[in-house]
Amino acid sequence: MSYAAVAASGPQQSDEEKYVQRAAPVPHLEEHESQASSLVDVDSPHVNSVKSDYEDQAVKTETQAERIAQEAEHKAQVNAKRAEDKAEDLKKKASAKGKEAKSEVKKEAKKFDQNKDNPVFIGNYILWGITAAAVGYGAYQRHSEGKLDVETVGTVALGLGALGAADYFASKWLVENKYPTK
Repeated sequence: MSYAAVAASGPQQSDEEKYVQRAAPVPHLEEHESQASSLVDVDSPHVNSVKSDYEDQAVKTETQAERIAQEAEHKAQVNAKRAEDKAEDLKKKASAKGKEAKSEVKKEAKKFDQNKDNPVFIGNYILWGITAAAVGYGAYQRHSEGKLDVETVGTVALGLGALGAADYFASKWLVENKYPTK
């Protein structure tokens, strides 16, 4: 039901209520401004008269405009200097991290070269190579038969995790006790 329908179903106004005079309107004050008023520009050595829309202007005097321009220029120079310093600092940090990573890679490559005849390392290469080939072949076979599902993938992932954990601890023990690295 609409508001109009609800209002129409209620009691009707009497004729007296319909024609009661409203209160008189509030008198309106006329706005008038002079075209020029004498405001003093304190930043200037001379006394100038300014227009009546002076207060509405964003920049009120020439000296204020010059000061705003100088402040903006100074702020731009400071921001440029900060950006330049930050870029230089980031460049130095990136260079240092790059050198650190390069030395770490060289150290690992040297460690690999020194231990390429260690039986633990050779055993790990063979173990994980055969494991990767077996898992890949088995997954391909299951997929081509249409039997590869989430349960199978989860079981294989669990088995790989267990093999990885066992290999880690066995390799760690062998390297510490039987075949130390060079």
